[in-house]
Amino acid sequence: MPALHHLLRSAAEVYAERVAVRDGSRSVTYGQLDTWSNRVAHQLIALGVERGDRVGIYLEKSLESIVAVYGILKAGGAYVPFDPHAPTARLAFIADNAQIRVLVTGWEKSDAWEELVRRGGPLRAAVVLGDAGRPQDLPDLPDSLLIVTPADVAARPSEAPSIRCVDVDLAYILYTSGSTGEPKGVMLTHRNALTFVDWAADLCSIRPDDRLSSHAPLHFDLSIFDVFAAAKGGAALVLVPPEAFVLPTETARFIDRAGISIWYSVPTALSLMVQRGGLRRGALQSLRTILFAGEVFPIKYLRGLMSLIPHASYINLYGPTETNVCTYYEVPELSPERTEPIPIGAAIDDVEVFTVTEDGRRGRIGEAGELYVRGSSVMQGYWNDPARSAMALVPHPFLEFGDPVYRTGDIACLGTDGMYTLLGRRDQQIKSRGYRIELGEIETALYAHPSVVECAVTVVPDQLVTNRVKAHVVVRDGLEEADLIRFCSERIPSYMIPEMFEFMDRLPKTSTGKVDRRLLSIGRG
Repeated sequence: MPALHHLLRSAAEVYAERVAVRDGSRSVTYGQLDTWSNRVAHQLIALGVERGDRVGIYLEKSLESIVAVYGILKAGGAYVPFDPHAPTARLAFIADNAQIRVLVTGWEKSDAWEELVRRGGPLRAAVVLGDAGRPQDLPDLPDSLLIVTPADVAARPSEAPSIRCVDVDLAYILYTSGSTGEPKGVMLTHRNALTFVDWAADLCSIRPDDRLSSHAPLHFDLSIFDVFAAAKGGAALVLVPPEAFVLPTETARFIDRAGISIWYSVPTALSLMVQRGGLRRGALQSLRTILFAGEVFPIKYLRGLMSLIPHASYINLYGPTETNVCTYYEVPELSPERTEPIPIGAAIDDVEVFTVTEDGRRGRIGEAGELYVRGSSVMQGYWNDPARSAMALVPHPFLEFGDPVYRTGDIACLGTDGMYTLLGRRDQQIKSRGYRIELGEIETALYAHPSVVECAVTVVPDQLVTNRVKAHVVVRDGLEEADLIRFCSERIPSYMIPEMFEFMDRLPKTSTGKVDRRLLSIGRG
């Protein structure tokens, strides 16, 4: 099995003159991307980067950020993408935790370099890609920080460095929110990623004339498909512009103008396009495949999207960052009466999924249990956190041999058709007045109301009844609390009906586009 950057090398050999990445009015061919990333790799090696070293990427999503990914991999390093809009304190924690000595960045981020050093991290070199945003006067920077300019990088050799790498080498670390309040670094190898990328590229039959959207930021695991599956098929990767993130009409215009054939994002972006994208039936003819993952797709918006764009195929991908994508479900035509979410489906190639019941048995058809994942897509553990790794990666409960399996924390159920349906989170299953309540079931009931635009359910701890349920809703048509209570009473037991409703103009979102439940829970939505 090759390394991730070998996908670029192969594409450059066969499709050197084809566009590899398009970023607004700028673009690079596969040949240019290969050469540029070779120069970056040589620069990193000259700075002392060795196999397995972590190299940070502190850039907006851009041509330069894709070059950085491949340059780091070619140098034998593991890339660690920063959220470019996160507080510097969080970035400093990541830089220190991952022991990042070299950062690939841009001039526009120079104000933060000094603070990253000042907070005690090991950063000693900033490799700048691109002259855009270059300040006339750099801020005061420590003498210990070496600044490598774009001209310095351009002077490096254009051929690929002779760094050998094996498929179990660390390729990247993605930092996700941890329950302790500190980010946790998910370690993934070339093999982990390629298990998913190779399978997904085959599933979507990616061709050189395809154009893949790049919607997810690099610190979000959805980006793994965008960046590497495009190279696998010699297709063009088209970066979604910032305005298309916030304006659904611009999202639709972007897809149409760019001729996107394969789209991948969280369902929220697609739901907004259904509601406010101005789409007519048969729109966006270039789209042939729509992939979505990261959260439950409200069935009414999925059905609406399938009605507006009937010529595309729809695939639900599921998998925590720790496993890449591990299951998939090709969505059939949906009946008008359906209100329950679609399944997460069956395992991808070289992956096993199964459920374990509360009493430790392998889940049978119709039984709820925690979903476990085994196979070559499963992470190596959490960086510098053996205790947390040991809690997540456990011995196979039903085999005496084999690699550890990952406990997802998700509750699922196997159907008679061999497809798994997600029932909710282990940590979202609560008790109130002695009843066990699944918060996702309440959200499904709320979403069934035609005037509910968005909703999320959270828990308010209460000494008397253990927990009270609160619903955060965005509505239209003057819908009131009494209407929602009456509607829910026809669909869920009375003990599951929210006791509190908060009507909002919109639900807060994370940097990856999902509903920010943490903000809702602490009352800062």
